Amino acid sequence: MTPQSSKKLLPITILDIMRRYTDENHVLSQQEIIQILKTEYDMSADRKTVKRNLMDLIDFGYPIAYTETLRGGSVICTDWHYEHNFSTSELRLIIDSLIFSKNVRNAQCKQLVKKLSELSSKFFKSSLKHIYALSENKGNYKQLFYTIDVLSEAIENHRQVEFKYNSYGTDKKLHPRKGSSGRDWRYLINPYRLAAANGRYYLICNYDKYDNISNYRVDRITDIRLLDTPAKPLPVGFDTEEYLKEHLYMYSGGSITAKFRAEKIILDDLIDWFGTDIGIFDEDEKHIIVTARVNQTAMYKWAIQYCEHVEVMEPRELREKVSLLLNSVYSKYNGNN
Repeated sequence: MTPQSSKKLLPITILDIMRRYTDENHVLSQQEIIQILKTEYDMSADRKTVKRNLMDLIDFGYPIAYTETLRGGSVICTDWHYEHNFSTSELRLIIDSLIFSKNVRNAQCKQLVKKLSELSSKFFKSSLKHIYALSENKGNYKQLFYTIDVLSEAIENHRQVEFKYNSYGTDKKLHPRKGSSGRDWRYLINPYRLAAANGRYYLICNYDKYDNISNYRVDRITDIRLLDTPAKPLPVGFDTEEYLKEHLYMYSGGSITAKFRAEKIILDDLIDWFGTDIGIFDEDEKHIIVTARVNQTAMYKWAIQYCEHVEVMEPRELREKVSLLLNSVYSKYNGNN
């Protein structure tokens, strides 16, 4: 490299060093930058040249920060670092969300994590080598993202969509649901919201044959088509946040006010599932009485899941339904069937 070309490349090389070697937790002095220039790029520069180039980069709009300290009557600039668009904690949150997602296969997950890691310094990259994803039981993320794009456009432009909806067969593959004629059934849908719940994406919508709100797993949707026909309006007063709170497992159907007795040891789980809007009343040293507005099917499933610690009190129909199932399970395991 000639001295002239080296001089031209110096600003962009210093910028590359700042991006790769620094973040909010890792800073460099001008002397350390000089050392990296020499050992990794075979380029020479003095302190004044490095500082001038850093200041030029700042003037040009690059997010480079530093600290001014008074030393021997002079102001010294040190602790130079690049202010990345995402902090390391923000990137970790995004990456964790990606890893916890049940929709993205491990191979694609690793590719996306690698791309995200490029948005920070090398120190952040090295911290990711300890992250593992457990299972390959994840969907086709290319199909998923395409479906999300189509649904987003449909919601934005208030248009209907049509698609096939799939279920798993004994061959462990997805197969389209069939109509009465035996042919693949196509669902005509009025889409309203996309929601993330329980590690999955759901479409909150209206199946055009009826007037109620329905939910569909986005990863089970295939062969989607955006239609020119306008969608039915979203029901007046629909509150997405309230809807998600009430539909724990994203079952369709109406909500009820449930009252149940719970052991205090599952209070953390109660807040995780139902949020802080529930009513909690002390009953005794070990138990509380809880009231919650929740989807009826979801409450039934949740009560079964937590049956060791929970007793449904109201509504009576729900209590009887839970009781019938538990008695049936008891008979099954005791050979009374």
